[in-house]
Amino acid sequence: MTLFRLLDDRHPLTGRLVMGVEYDGSAYCGWQRLKHAASVQAELEKALARVASHPVTVHASGRTDSGVHATRQIVHFDPPAPRSEKAWVFGVNANLPRDIAVRWVKAVPDDFHARFKALARRYRYVILNQPSRPVLERANATWCRDPLDADAMHLAAQVLVGEHDFSSFRAAGCQSKTAWRHLHFIEVHRHGPLVVIDVQGNAFLHHMIRNIVGALVTVGRGEQGTDYLARLMALRDRTLADVTAPACGLHFVDSLYDEAWGLPREPLGPNLLAFLGEWTGERELPDCPMVEFRRGRPVADTVAGAGSPE
Repeated sequence: MTLFRLLDDRHPLTGRLVMGVEYDGSAYCGWQRLKHAASVQAELEKALARVASHPVTVHASGRTDSGVHATRQIVHFDPPAPRSEKAWVFGVNANLPRDIAVRWVKAVPDDFHARFKALARRYRYVILNQPSRPVLERANATWCRDPLDADAMHLAAQVLVGEHDFSSFRAAGCQSKTAWRHLHFIEVHRHGPLVVIDVQGNAFLHHMIRNIVGALVTVGRGEQGTDYLARLMALRDRTLADVTAPACGLHFVDSLYDEAWGLPREPLGPNLLAFLGEWTGERELPDCPMVEFRRGRPVADTVAGAGSPE
């Protein structure tokens, strides 16, 4: 699989378009457009409008919080004017600030929706675990000066896999109607000074991953045992849980869709983890109602208490 290919500059793309977008979230209030602060969505829509010569509204696969980064945010929009693949990618990038970039664009059927057709979202949280403060990595990794036991963190995290009530890990201002989420996997590995927490699920609550990371770091420091996250989850009370980890270490690295949409495959970010060699979509998705529902297949009755397809 190659990272390089020529962009078509002769044939205008028609119908609904989907884009892969990368951004450094340090300077933004998050993905979602807000009146009082800079957002990634507003910058992208402004650049698209300049290329299209008309206002453009985009819909994203998921919202990221203030300071959180993304290497594969998926967005869709209905272009008000025909432009070629090259014009969309190069033209939009020429009008974007340096901390946001379009990676690719593709035409899709009109029933594609970046949010409602997504089967899973995946994040990576990067911790630089060393005595001295980071310099080159300061904007995209969280620094922890205390030695961390990544194996203990991984063991403690496995209780979160599956469908559970994550009330203990949601922000106080979370607006979701339910705290039930399905975590497909969560892994913690050390690579030299880097401790990487890799997590995928159907969706996530506000600050959910950063709250989980905060608890895992407490385990990694040896301040709590490997049963700590199980105890926190059983409490179903955020006020009794641990601290929220900083936003700078969190990266939205993938949004997964049914293969029938034909979205481009690319290496998972951030690029400082490229040595791991994993490309998007390589792992099997769990056999669960939400995945079956969004693939358009018959859905079996869910067990009592479990969440319904979103």
